[in-house]
Formats: sequence, structure tokens, C-alpha cells
Amino acid sequence: TGTIIGKLLKGATVKIYSSQADWMEISFSNQKAWVMSEFIDVGPNNGSESTGSTSSSSGIIGIVTANSLYIRQSTNLNAPIVGNVTKGQAFKIIEESNNWTKIEYKSNRFGWVASWYIDKSSQGNPLPSGQPVKQSTVTVLQDGTNIRKKPATTSDVLIRANEGESFLVKSIQSNWYEIKLKDGSIGYIAGWLVSVTGSAPRIEKPGAEIDLKNKTIVVDPGHGGQDSGTIGAQGTLEKNLTLRTALLLFDKLKAAGANVILTRSNDTYVPLPSRVSISQYQGADAFVSIHYDSNLNRSVRGTTGYYYHDYQKSLAQYLYTSLVRQTGLQERGVRFGDFHVLRENKQRSTLLELGYLSNPEDEMLVNSPQFQETASNGIFNGLARFFKEN
Repeated sequence: TGTIIGKLLKGATVKIYSSQADWMEISFSNQKAWVMSEFIDVGPNNGSESTGSTSSSSGIIGIVTANSLYIRQSTNLNAPIVGNVTKGQAFKIIEESNNWTKIEYKSNRFGWVASWYIDKSSQGNPLPSGQPVKQSTVTVLQDGTNIRKKPATTSDVLIRANEGESFLVKSIQSNWYEIKLKDGSIGYIAGWLVSVTGSAPRIEKPGAEIDLKNKTIVVDPGHGGQDSGTIGAQGTLEKNLTLRTALLLFDKLKAAGANVILTRSNDTYVPLPSRVSISQYQGADAFVSIHYDSNLNRSVRGTTGYYYHDYQKSLAQYLYTSLVRQTGLQERGVRFGDFHVLRENKQRSTLLELGYLSNPEDEMLVNSPQFQETASNGIFNGLARFFKEN
């Protein structure tokens, strides 16, 4: 629950002062700060330390995903605009702070852009991008697997393939297979969603799957139908946003081998007692209710985790911690919440508020595909860690 003062990117080097429990005290931006030790690989001291910025050797590149994106003087939506970049442009990432990314948009000209419109990649991919592959096929493992236009989870879906369908592999793009579709066109499929035969290397997703396999998880998109939930400052309907997040989470959990049940899969109204009944009838190992918050004070923003019974608190803490870590949302803590889907639920359950639609910055953030992807990843990883350690 400590205050977030910035982020480090993969490959950055830091000076370590001390360690305590699961945390390390490091040098960051000319001050002392703390990071979780599990994300630091301790090596010999070479005399260098991080200042919160990445050098050109870090290899972190940001690709603009918005059609047009303003560059601002500082990390604020009201800060002066100093430039503009367009979709597909790539820049070295200099620094990150909360939900903002500093880039060098011209020679010796720096500015800040909203992180949720930047797709980060590393120049040091584990598999060479564009690596040609001969005489290899991939076979889909789950019904409804997305085949996308580009090798990114934020790219448009071309078609959905079903279990057992096979495709010829053309090349490997990072952790994606470039495949030839039935009509001769090209698409991309995530390597961890298929099996492979032939010379192509097997792409493994980091090991959360083993902890989620065969777990029964009920995902509950809040509101629906005539119940729109809260309405954002710019008109966003909570019921639509909760469904978007839930469907992404459903896909990830299903691909990991979990038994996933949605309380609703479209814009329909499901009474609260029915949502609880689904959880209890299915004998859910975890029940996750997804919501977005609102407040009369439009400056309030951030994310909150809720539980009602003591046996629900641990799940709420795991998911909340992972969500904050991945999204960078302002922390509002894990709290007792007298919600029907928690109070009447005999299964391990939590209700997550993923941001304030009443706050213009939060509303813009949570509507972006990048945030939706990151938030669903946060919940996914939180569930994996919860099952691993409980």
C-alpha cells in the first residue's frame, strides 16, 4: 500500500541498499525507494544504478496505438501540448511515471504521452522477430481462439478458430506465430494457445497456467440490461465496460485450462441472487465481480478491492495487489464491503472497482484497449498467484 513514485523497466540496473522480507531498498531518482525483491535479479555490483530512466541499452520501445496522440510537457492531461505523434510510430521509452510515458519524440526533444496508448516491446525478444519457419503447423487448443491482424493482443480479430483446427506457420513474430489462413491470407495467433509440430519452437507463456488449470472460476460482469450501472463523465456505461473486461479475462483463464463461467455474456440483466446461485451451484474456487466506480467528487480516482467474510479477504488482497501492480491505478486499498454478491456468497469471492468513471482521466484510461488488456492480465495473474500460495 506504499505510495507509487515511478516504475522501472525490464533491464534497468539499480543499486541495492538493503532488503527486508520480500522487499528491496534501492536508489531511484536520487532517493531511496522499495521494490518487490521477486522482480530483481541480484548480480555483482558494476558501479551503475538506475535513476528511474532507461538507457538505449534497455531496448524498450513504445509503439503508438492511437490514431493521433498529444505529447505533453508534464504528466497531466492539462499540461501544455508540445507535439503530436501518430499510430504506428515507435519511440524509445525514457521513463515512466504512474500512467504516463516519457519519450524522445525528436532529437533532444522530450515529452510525456498517456501510457495506455503505448504498446511496449523489447528489442531483445526471446525469439527473433520475423524468424522464418519451414514445414511446421500449429493446432488450436481451445474453441473460440482469436486469430488477429497483427501480433498483439490489442490488434483486431480476423477470425475465431476452434479446437483441432490447424494452420501452416510462416514465421515467428516475438511470441506469436504468423500463420496462413484457409483463404490464403495471413493472421497471427498467440503461441501459448496452440500446440506445434515441425521445426518451429514451442512458445510457452510464463507459468501461471499450472496454477489455474481445472480451477472453477465464476467471472461476474457487474450490471447489465436495464441496469446500466454508473454513467461516466463522457457517457461511458459501466455495464458495457465490465463486460469488456470480463470477456478478456474469460479468454485468458479458458486458455490456461480453467473452468470459467460468466454470470452474463451479453447485455442482459441478471438478478444479484442468481449471480450468487451460479457461484454456489458451480462450487466456485473463486468468484470475481467486476465493477467501475463513481463519486460526486470528480477528482477521486483509483481502484478498490472488497470482501465481506473473512474467508474472502485473502482473494481480494491477491487480486487487488496484482491489479494495482499491473495497471498503476491509484491505490484505495482492500476494504470490507456489504455487497449482496459477497455477503450471501459461501465461496471465496471479491468485488473489484477498477477505476472511477466520474473522473475524466480514469474514464479515458479504462476505455482504452491497453488498459483493458492490462487489467485483465492483473486479475489473471492475481488468481494464479492466489491458487499457487493458498
